[in-house]
Amino acid sequence: MKKNLALFVLLSLLATSCHQVYDNSDKMIFRYNESSGIATLDPAFSSGQSVIWPCNLLFNGLVDLDANMNIVPCIAHSWDVSSDGKVYTFHLRNDVYFHQTSFFKKKRKVVAEDFVYSFGRILDGSVASPGAWIFQKVKRDRNGNPSFIALNDSTLQITLEEEFPPFIGILAMKYCSVVPHEVVEQYGKDFRTHPVGTGPFQLQLWEEGVKLVLRKNPHYFEIDEEGNNLPYLDAVAITFIVDKQSVFMEFMKGSLDFMSGIDACYKDALLTKSGELNPNYADRVKLLTGPYLNTEYLGFLLKDNGDNSPILKKEVRQAINYGFDRKKMMKYLRNNIGYPGTSGFVPMGLSSFDSTKVKGYDYNPKKALELLAAAGYPNGKGMPPIPLSVSANYLDLCQYIQHELEQIGITLTLDVQQAAQQRQMMRGYQLPFFRGSWICDYPDPENYLSLFYSKNLQPVGSNYTHYVSKEFDKLFEKSQHCKNDSLRNDYYTRLDALLMEDAPVVVLYYDKVLRFVGKNVEGMDTNPINMLDLRKVKINLNK
Repeated sequence: MKKNLALFVLLSLLATSCHQVYDNSDKMIFRYNESSGIATLDPAFSSGQSVIWPCNLLFNGLVDLDANMNIVPCIAHSWDVSSDGKVYTFHLRNDVYFHQTSFFKKKRKVVAEDFVYSFGRILDGSVASPGAWIFQKVKRDRNGNPSFIALNDSTLQITLEEEFPPFIGILAMKYCSVVPHEVVEQYGKDFRTHPVGTGPFQLQLWEEGVKLVLRKNPHYFEIDEEGNNLPYLDAVAITFIVDKQSVFMEFMKGSLDFMSGIDACYKDALLTKSGELNPNYADRVKLLTGPYLNTEYLGFLLKDNGDNSPILKKEVRQAINYGFDRKKMMKYLRNNIGYPGTSGFVPMGLSSFDSTKVKGYDYNPKKALELLAAAGYPNGKGMPPIPLSVSANYLDLCQYIQHELEQIGITLTLDVQQAAQQRQMMRGYQLPFFRGSWICDYPDPENYLSLFYSKNLQPVGSNYTHYVSKEFDKLFEKSQHCKNDSLRNDYYTRLDALLMEDAPVVVLYYDKVLRFVGKNVEGMDTNPINMLDLRKVKINLNK
């Protein structure tokens, strides 16, 4: 008890202020800042990185993702899928327990019925979880009850209405975390501040907007390759400094161990123009980079409103795609934070990405001019200005594209809008040409290609371009009835290639994960969904 009290005091002092000097010489405490704050620690509301990260430290689900986006076991040690692809049977570990807090007087094992409760809670209208859509393909009985069935304590069965191969990847989302019904029912909506899960860390203290401290779960079920218990860290301390310049200063002082992404206020200090770490910081900082499953793009509205818009002509859309240099844009405007979008809509980091099979658009002004002439606009003559809707954060990129297209006779007029307003108008098919981005919900190319399936037109889905193609739909539907991953990826590359030919979008770039860590941080890597996984991270206390 005295040892636990001493650790509590140490962690409280650590989290109080990143400006204080404290002695953590005998504890491995990982410190990071969340400028946007953390709204909840309830996985039912794990939408957005600021919430997903701590939920990943506190909770587990049936399955998980490795660094290469492969589905791997977690609380389910194995699973079977029926021959028709509709019935998933999960076999659970028998050594997973909920955090042993003051609520549970003895160890409380996770059983299949806990998942039935947790998944049903996501679909409960009174809970109003933003993740309810993830189970839209789950079969329901005549009373509307979803087909989540505990066959026994260690066997869970889920039945879908129709075959859907990406479903197993959806189950890796934090919405699908298991929670104990006793605690949720006790606290109700206040479960957000009293989270109890099975994860590698458990809640120590949370002063909202001030500090959040998670301590090591001593009963965590996972071990490393040598049989050592995970996690290695003793605790995680999260602060909530809003000013990005102050965060940068705290990181450089060594008061923080980690920064994700980069802000304009310190971009040129930390990075060279080519996107490398500034050599002046090489003795104190490590830069970790890798693909991030986010495609930044410009979308054309292909719905014919009777206004004779030039973008309804494929040749014009292709000309715009050829009309600017993405590599130059990334170097000078983004410090190479990202990869030029010269392949398909599916980004780097997903299984079907193949730049040899899916050819996008390189800079080719000669080809662009040929296409404009074929469309009836030689050198752009007779083409009316094309309005492009953009939010302030992307104005510099769109100004660059505007200037480049002027050289071949295409005039863009930039309409700068608030991001929320732009999204609303985009979903209402009110923007003929718009800047968009798509961050994956689950790691399957289907999540990107479904944006162009005609049955996903608004308000049902996310087909914001109003792209309709019988050939695309037919291939897409075939891909969803293909159980073999390799063959399904072949369908995905064909679909992506068809999109590039029809050009409903202008792919700008595929995003990049950017992580800065102190020299004493070991075991951290990147992953394409930028998940914060600290199970195997260590702090070298001798550095």
